[in-house]
Amino acid sequence: MNTATFDNPYRPGAGHTPPYLAGREVELEEARKRLKQTIVTENVVLTGLRGVGKTVLLEKIKSIAFGEKWLWAENDLSESASVTEVTLATRILTDLALTVSFIEIGRKRDMGFRAKEGATVYNLDFNYLLEMFNRTPGLISDKLKATLIFVWTVLSRKSPNTRGIVFAYDEAQNLADHSADKQYPLSLLLEVFQSLQKQNIPFLLLLTGLPTLLSKLVETRTYAERMFCTIILKNLNKTDTHDAIEKPVVNSPLQFSDNAINAVFSHSGGYPYFIQFICKEAYDIGLQAEYEDMVIPSISMDDILRKLDADFFSGRWANVTDKQRDILRFISRLDTCDDEFSGQEIIEISKKLDKYISPSQVNHILSALIKAGMVYKNRHGKYSLAVPLLSGFIRRLEA
Repeated sequence: MNTATFDNPYRPGAGHTPPYLAGREVELEEARKRLKQTIVTENVVLTGLRGVGKTVLLEKIKSIAFGEKWLWAENDLSESASVTEVTLATRILTDLALTVSFIEIGRKRDMGFRAKEGATVYNLDFNYLLEMFNRTPGLISDKLKATLIFVWTVLSRKSPNTRGIVFAYDEAQNLADHSADKQYPLSLLLEVFQSLQKQNIPFLLLLTGLPTLLSKLVETRTYAERMFCTIILKNLNKTDTHDAIEKPVVNSPLQFSDNAINAVFSHSGGYPYFIQFICKEAYDIGLQAEYEDMVIPSISMDDILRKLDADFFSGRWANVTDKQRDILRFISRLDTCDDEFSGQEIIEISKKLDKYISPSQVNHILSALIKAGMVYKNRHGKYSLAVPLLSGFIRRLEA
């Protein structure tokens, strides 16, 4: 095969589906089980670090849902979407309307001498849903429940083969209650869906986000732990990494050597985004050499990592303060920096480096780093970096 007809198959963009989805069979089967429910008793939380492939897997689950005859309402949850209960309710109705607006619910024959022949058609569009929401008495939760119940009543009659509706929200870690403002959008979401599911209305909630998501749900409503099946996405093992690298180019004359594949695995940590990024850069170099009829050069991993640092890490590093950077530097020196660590370990390493930082300062700065999405608390007294391979980036800066 001529390489002129072979495009670079690797896609490191955020949420871009890779040419071969490696190592996610178990996770997809867990999702498939929940999509086979006739009565929804378990929703789904899909968590993992950035770059692990949550958004990609969400798209794969979407295709499975269509095959199981579910409708699908989706969006990314920005912080602004959960500022108030009304904004979250509006977000849900907006996304739902895109899914059910094809359903006709009535016609009104036009009257009058100048009226055109025919009738006005009413569908389950956003304006209709919003009008129903606004005219329903009670709290925001009452209004939203009544509107969603009405939608299912109509849908089950007009489209009897539909199993239900999946409400899929990415970046769901942005959901939060705001007690100071007496606004509880996250509580609203959980309460509404639990209530609907108790009435055997098949609306399934699928939330995707960083590892802080599940603990936030449970802190908001203790029953949330029983509402959700948690699917945790981790980095790929060596075998799956090999498949992710080799299978997209199985019919190409350009192939990665075993040494190159091992190098990609070592420097990517098995994280799908980094695998795609490194392979794309390396493959571009090989394709260019082939196009120009040159000997394929030895590819510098240092050069690729330098570009990765600029494209992925530098923006995040620029958004933390000097004090926060100091803490992150201490963390990067720990033997367990890529696993989990404690505040006490940070204090001990600061002593060794003659840059002592007090326990109160460590706790305060770790809290700020959690809010910044750089660190998360995974159990009592233990923390992890929320950005994979961040420690390696920091060490490269220090070199």
